Amino acid sequence: MPLPSATQDQLERWQKAVDGTSAYADRVDKGKRLFSSLNTVRNPTFKQVRQVLTEMCSGAQRCAYCEDSVADEVEHIKPKDLYPESVFVWENYLYACGPCNGPKNNQFAVFSSMAEQFTDVTRGRKALVVPPEEGDPVLINPRIENPLDFLYLDLVDTFYFLPRLGLDTKKQKRADYTIDILRLNAKDYLVEARAEAFGSYRARLSEYISDKASGVKGTHLDKRVKAQQRMQHPTVWREMQRQQKLIPALKYLFDLAPEAASW
Repeated sequence: MPLPSATQDQLERWQKAVDGTSAYADRVDKGKRLFSSLNTVRNPTFKQVRQVLTEMCSGAQRCAYCEDSVADEVEHIKPKDLYPESVFVWENYLYACGPCNGPKNNQFAVFSSMAEQFTDVTRGRKALVVPPEEGDPVLINPRIENPLDFLYLDLVDTFYFLPRLGLDTKKQKRADYTIDILRLNAKDYLVEARAEAFGSYRARLSEYISDKASGVKGTHLDKRVKAQQRMQHPTVWREMQRQQKLIPALKYLFDLAPEAASW
């Protein structure tokens, strides 16, 4: 989803101010200071950034990582402490909650360009401020990638995220790393919330089927579909669509409402 041109232009001007600083360590410092001073609710540019990020959220402003808690922090997918060239890059932003953004913090890893090996580039507190090793990011980026290409959600038992079967070694590592860094299975309340979302999605689909069978048409059914699409934990719904033929209770519902597979 693009930003208004005026907002995009302002971000680019701030980024040029960071990029114009010669030494890498100075760029890191300037980027952090500028972002901290400008990322406020009163700043019109970041007010617009937050508005667009909110429109991109699932449910009522839910976190882009866990899909459960309220999103209220502009998160850098590539940490600004490591990548000053991406401090004000729109594509590097998403809306996250504190419980996800905090533990992730500046942790980051790449597949080294030199050896294609997993390399943790997280900088320790007392480490020299030098550029990280170059390479492709390990963390799954929900702005440009579909996490379900890498992950599988167990809808039958644990409601844990797991690496999809059949992944190659690199994609398997990306799945494992993302699950670990974001602590997607480590928080009991998240696992419980996914299970509850599964029940809610099933109930809403059953209500839709009942209304359709009763002859309800048009606007009322459309409202039910839109309500289904606006619920939090949309990944649970996407996984229900994907696994519908594998779980008898879901197959029964989707056979009655095959159109739900494309909602």
